[in-house]
Amino acid sequence: MDRDPRWLPEMVVADECFDATGVAALLQPIVDRHRREPERLLQILREAQGVLGYLPRIALTAIADAVELPRARVEGVAGFYSFLHLQPVGRYRILFSDNVTDRMLGSIELMDRLCNRLWIERGKLSEDGLVSVDTTSCTGMCDQGPALLVNGQPLTRISAERIDRISELVRSQVAMSDWPRDWFLVADNIRRRDVLLATRWSAGEAMRAAVARGREQLLDEIRLSNLRGRGGAGFTTHTKWESARRAPCRDPQGSRYVVCNADEGEPGTFKDRVLLASHADLVFDGMSVAAFAIGAEKGLLYLRGEYAWLLPALHGKLAQRRQNGLLGVGVCGQRDWNFDIDIHLGAGAYVCGEETALLESLEGRRGIPRIRPPYPAQQGYRGQPTAVNNVETLCKAAMIALRGGAWFAGLGSKQSTGTKLLSIAGDVESPGVYEYPFGVSVNQVLDDCGAGNAQAVQVGGPSGTCLARHEFTRRIAFEDVPTAGAFTVFGAHRDMFEVARNFAHFFAHESCGFCTPCRVGTTLVANCMDKIADGNGSQYDISEVFRIHRLLHATSHCGLGQTACNPLFDTLNKFRPAYERRLRSLDFAPAFDLDHALSVARQMTGRDDPAAHFSVAAGFQRADR
Repeated sequence: MDRDPRWLPEMVVADECFDATGVAALLQPIVDRHRREPERLLQILREAQGVLGYLPRIALTAIADAVELPRARVEGVAGFYSFLHLQPVGRYRILFSDNVTDRMLGSIELMDRLCNRLWIERGKLSEDGLVSVDTTSCTGMCDQGPALLVNGQPLTRISAERIDRISELVRSQVAMSDWPRDWFLVADNIRRRDVLLATRWSAGEAMRAAVARGREQLLDEIRLSNLRGRGGAGFTTHTKWESARRAPCRDPQGSRYVVCNADEGEPGTFKDRVLLASHADLVFDGMSVAAFAIGAEKGLLYLRGEYAWLLPALHGKLAQRRQNGLLGVGVCGQRDWNFDIDIHLGAGAYVCGEETALLESLEGRRGIPRIRPPYPAQQGYRGQPTAVNNVETLCKAAMIALRGGAWFAGLGSKQSTGTKLLSIAGDVESPGVYEYPFGVSVNQVLDDCGAGNAQAVQVGGPSGTCLARHEFTRRIAFEDVPTAGAFTVFGAHRDMFEVARNFAHFFAHESCGFCTPCRVGTTLVANCMDKIADGNGSQYDISEVFRIHRLLHATSHCGLGQTACNPLFDTLNKFRPAYERRLRSLDFAPAFDLDHALSVARQMTGRDDPAAHFSVAAGFQRADR
C-alpha cells in the first residue's frame, strides 16, 4: 500500500536517519500480522514501505531477521518489483501510464507539463523530498486515459487544466482526501452485455448450485461446457481441475489451493478491473466452485499492484461473505466444506501474470517463471496441487455451475464455447468493455465501438497479434484469433512503427532478467528501434530484428521472451513502409562514427594519411577477407 501524503513527517533522505530500534518497533506489528511467514515477504515489504516511505537498508535487515531469511534474499525481492523502492521517493509519488493508448492521448506532453510546473526531472526526487514523477507500464485505465496513479490512487481523463491544478495541490501539500472526489472516479464503461454482464447473480448462488450437483457432476458439467482459460493460453479448465483434484498432496497436513490470477498486466487489458469492481461476488463464487470441485480449503487472489485501490472494497466483500456463511468453516452449511480466501497484492511486475511466476511471488520470492513440468496442478503453491485460473474464467465457471455445461457449450463455437470480454481502447468512439459470443468478426467489433478509420488492431496486447485491414474478416476465437481480452485500435493517421517501438520498450522494461536471451535480446530490439527512429537505421537493422525474433522465440525461458518480438514481426510484415521511410539507406550505416572516434588517436600519433582513416567500404572489404 502506498503512503498517504497526510502522513507528513520530515522527509527521510538517507538510511542513516533511521534508528534500528525505532524501525524494528514500527515494523513489528506488520511482521506479527503476517505471522512472520517468509511466504508473506512481499506483503510485509509493501506494508513496511507504506509506513517508512521506502525500504532503507536497516528496514530490510529488520525484516530479514523477523522472517528468518538471508538479508540478500530480502533485498533481492525488494529490488525486483518496480513499486518497491530502495531509495527515497516523494511523499506524492506520481506515475503516468506509459501504455501506447495513453501516449496517443498526449500523456508524455502532460507529464512534461507537470514536471515543468513542479520544477522536477522525470524519474528524480524533488530536492525537498515532496514529489517524484515517473512512468509505469500500464494502469489498466486504457478506456479512460490519459491516466496516472498518485500514491496508488487512479486519476483518469487527465487534461492540461487538471495537471495545472494537481501541481498546485502538490506544492500546497494538500492531503489527497481533500482533492476533488470526481478526479478519482473510475467508470466501468460496459458497452455491450451478454450472458455474464447482463445477468444479476446473488452472492453464493453458484456455490449452492455446485453443492446440489455434487463434485462429480460439477466436474462433468465443466467438461461438457468445454470451458477454456480466458487468460490467453486457452487451456481446458476441466483438465486443470481434474489434475489438481487427483494429484497427491506432498504434505499430508497441507491443502490443495485455488489461485485467482488477477494480475492483468497486458497493456490494453482492463476487463478484470470491471469484474473485480462490479462483479466481485461472482469472482469469489467462481473461486469457491473451483475449491469445491478439487477439494481445496484455501483460495488466494493475486491482485496486480496497479489495482491496490480496489483492495478495501474487496476485503469488505470477503468479510460480508464470512458473515453470511459463504467463507470459513462449514461453507453453505456443509460440515465437510471449509474454505476461505486471502488477497495478495502484487508490486508492479508484468511477468507475474505468468502462472508460475505468480506462484513464486505468492511465496515471497522474485517473480521468475518456473521450469515446467511439474505443472501447478501437480505442484503449485507451497508444492501442493493448485488450480490457477483467470478472473474471467472463474466467473464463467460459476455460471456453468448455475446453468450447466450444455447451456454454455451452446454459446460461441465448438472449439471456443461461451462468451468473451474484450477491452476495447484506442481510436474508437466508445472505448470500454464489450461482451461477445466467441466467433464474432473483427469487423463487427469495429463497427460496434465506432472505429470506422482503423488501419490496424492489436489483439491480445503487445504479445498478441496485429491485424491489418485485409484481416478484419477474421474472428475472435481460439481457432482463429485468440486473445486474453485486449483489443486496441489504431486509426489510419497512426504511425505503426511508433506503436511497435513502444511495445519493444515495454518488453525490455518488463523482462525479469532471468534468462540471457530475453534479458539481452529485448534490450537489443529496443536499441534497434531507437536507432531506426533516430534516422541511423538501415536494412541491416531490420534484418537484425528478424534474427533476434527467431532467437528469442526459440531460446527464451518463458512466454515473455518468446512473444516479445511479435508486434515488431507483425508490423514489419504488414506495415514495412513505416520502417523503411526512416532508413538512412538500404545499405548498412553504423550509428557510431568510428572514423571520428579515431581522430584523437591520429592526432596523438601524428598520422592523417588515408590508411589511418576508417571507411564503411574499407571495413566491409577487410571483413570479407
